[in-house]
Amino acid sequence: MPVLERIAELAEDITRYRRDFHEHPELGMEETRTSGIVAELLNEWGIQVHTGIGKTGVVGVLEGNGPGRTIGLRADMDALPIQEQTNLPFASTNPGVMHACGHDAHTAMLLGAARYLSETRQFSGKAVFIFQPAEEGLGGARAMLADALFDRFPCDEIYGMHNYPNGQPQKVGVKPGEAMAGADFFDITIKASGSHAAMPHQSVDPIVIAASLVQQLQTIVSRNTPPTSPLVLSVTQIHSGAAYNVIPGVCELSGTMRYFDTQLANTVRQRMKDLCEGMAKGYGIDIDLNIREVFDVLVNDETLSQVLLDTASEVVGKDNISITPDVVTGSEDFADMLRVIPGAYCTVGHEGTIPLHNEGFILDESILPVGASIYAKLIEQRTGV
Repeated sequence: MPVLERIAELAEDITRYRRDFHEHPELGMEETRTSGIVAELLNEWGIQVHTGIGKTGVVGVLEGNGPGRTIGLRADMDALPIQEQTNLPFASTNPGVMHACGHDAHTAMLLGAARYLSETRQFSGKAVFIFQPAEEGLGGARAMLADALFDRFPCDEIYGMHNYPNGQPQKVGVKPGEAMAGADFFDITIKASGSHAAMPHQSVDPIVIAASLVQQLQTIVSRNTPPTSPLVLSVTQIHSGAAYNVIPGVCELSGTMRYFDTQLANTVRQRMKDLCEGMAKGYGIDIDLNIREVFDVLVNDETLSQVLLDTASEVVGKDNISITPDVVTGSEDFADMLRVIPGAYCTVGHEGTIPLHNEGFILDESILPVGASIYAKLIEQRTGV
C-alpha cells in the first residue's frame, strides 16, 4: 500500500528539509537554526506556532474541520557530538557535530505531515505537532514538560517514531508495554594525591584506584542483580593526567546504567554509593559520586500500540508490521511524555546496517514519505474516534 498521494508529491520537499537539517546539525538546546526553520515553515502553512518551549522547542497547533479529539505527534531535532565520515554531498558543515541518529529525518517527516494536513484538513479535532530539543541525554522532553507542555496543549494521545537501520525497509515494529530502558548517567571523581611518577610511594594513585573501582562496579550486575532482570552498567569514560612523569591527583570516571525495574535500579545506585564510600575509606581519600536519572522507562500503551501498527499497515502493508518481542536497552526521552499522555512509539526500518550513533551512518531517505504518511493518517483517523 502506497504512501499518501499528496505526501508522495511532497517527497522532494521533505527530502530537501531533511538534507538542510543534516548539513547544519545542532546539539541539544542549541537548535536555534533548526527550530527557527520549523517555526517559519509551520507559520507559512497557516499553523499556529509556539516557540521557546523547553528553550528551543516548537509546538504547532492545527485545527481540523470540526469538533473532535486532540492528537499529538512528536519529533526530536538535536544532533550528536560526532565528526561525520560519510562523504555525502550534504554532509555536516558543523565540525564535530552530526545527525548520526536520524533526528533530521524525524523533523522532516513531521514537517511533511504538518504540511499535508494543513492543505487537506481532512480531520476533525486538533493536531499538535511537537518538535522537541535535546533528546540525546540533555532532558529536552522534561524541559518541555516543565514549560507546561501538556497543560498548554492538552492531548488525548501522542505518537512518535524512530528510523531503524536494520536492512528491512518499511518494516514497522512496536513493543507494547515496557519497550525501552530507563537510564542514569553517572560521574565519579576520585580525589587522591599525586607525585613524581618515579616516586609512586609518595602518592595515593587515583588511576590505580579507578582501575579497581571499574572492576568492582562491573560486579554489581553479575553479583547483585538477578540474571533474569535485564540491567546494564557501563563505564564509558576515564580522564586523568597530562604528563608521562606525573602521577595525577584526580581521576574521573563516567558512564551509564540502563534498567527496566525501578527497584532494581535503586539497589544498583546504592551499591555504587557503597563501593565508592568503601574505597574512599580504605584509601583515606575522597570519592564523589553523582548519579543523574535522565530517562524513564518507555512504556507503550497496549491498545494504542496496536492502533499505531494498524495505521502503519495502511501505508506499508500488513506484511510489514510486527509486534517487537524484545525490550531494547537503548533509551528515549519520549518516555517522559508517555508518562503523562498515553501513546506509542514505533521503529521504521530502512536500508543500510551501519548503526545509529556511528560517524558513517547514512539514512535511507525513502522512509521520509512513509513516516510522514503514518503521522498524517494518525491525525486523520484518531482525532475523530
